[in-house]
Amino acid sequence: MKIYKSEKAEKEIKESYAKLIAAWDTPVSSIYVDGRYGTTHVNVFGNEKAPPLVLFHGVGDDAALMWVYNAKELAKHFHCYAVDTIGGPGLSTPGNGYDSSFDDTIWIEELLDNLKLPKVYMAGVSNGAYLTQSFMMERPDRVIKGICMAGALPVFGKKGSMLAIFKIFLPEALFPTDKNVVKLIKKLCGSKYRVFTENYEVFTHFKLLMTGFDRKAMMNHKVKGFDTELIKTLKDRCLFIEGEKDPFMTIGGKKVLKDFNMNVVWINDAGHGVNHEAANEVNFAITNYFGQ
Repeated sequence: MKIYKSEKAEKEIKESYAKLIAAWDTPVSSIYVDGRYGTTHVNVFGNEKAPPLVLFHGVGDDAALMWVYNAKELAKHFHCYAVDTIGGPGLSTPGNGYDSSFDDTIWIEELLDNLKLPKVYMAGVSNGAYLTQSFMMERPDRVIKGICMAGALPVFGKKGSMLAIFKIFLPEALFPTDKNVVKLIKKLCGSKYRVFTENYEVFTHFKLLMTGFDRKAMMNHKVKGFDTELIKTLKDRCLFIEGEKDPFMTIGGKKVLKDFNMNVVWINDAGHGVNHEAANEVNFAITNYFGQ
């Protein structure tokens, strides 16, 4: 499975990845876990005596970019495992088993087993939020509590508006010049978009992923719709952290969360990059909800 569009792109992205990990400003160990779908890379950091927290990033980004403004604070309260989604950018490598039969739940459960983590706290952003809530619904005994950031609910029988999604990303994503990348970031974020555009390492990595990652590698990840009774099981075990300016909330995400009366923290003037744009508020909400 080809993850990057060229060897040059892969080299540049991995070099940029290392620079972002250094910017976390906390000691990080890099481990590789073999499984039926390939090799999953995990950044391990934080207090080894603290509760385990497994972290998932979104589509089209990686752990290094996702947690750059959160890792140092989370490390004080948790023993963290920031996963590079297999099939996504980052340092994980899909194997022969990574095909149309791929199952997120099996992948995550096998990963937790290999890491010897019987029960964990879990958090994710965007697609990582989907992975978190999906796993919580299908394997409730493995997750103590979960937090979903910049992510709605996968309601059975309802599909997101692809036209609305295309309007968010196009045409900038097709022509990722510096100017267009800035325009896209502004579309996705609130007024604090400069945490992306004025941090050189963050902006460089974001652009490299847009130009060098082959998004077809994520096609084996399929979003399932869950029936309403199963979704209701999340209410007392899951916190949603959402930006008021997140464009994905305006195309139906906010209404679904309200319909199911989910526990939501709304962050004013933040968008889809909520954990970057409002890092201090998000870090506090995570540690507070998990009781650490």
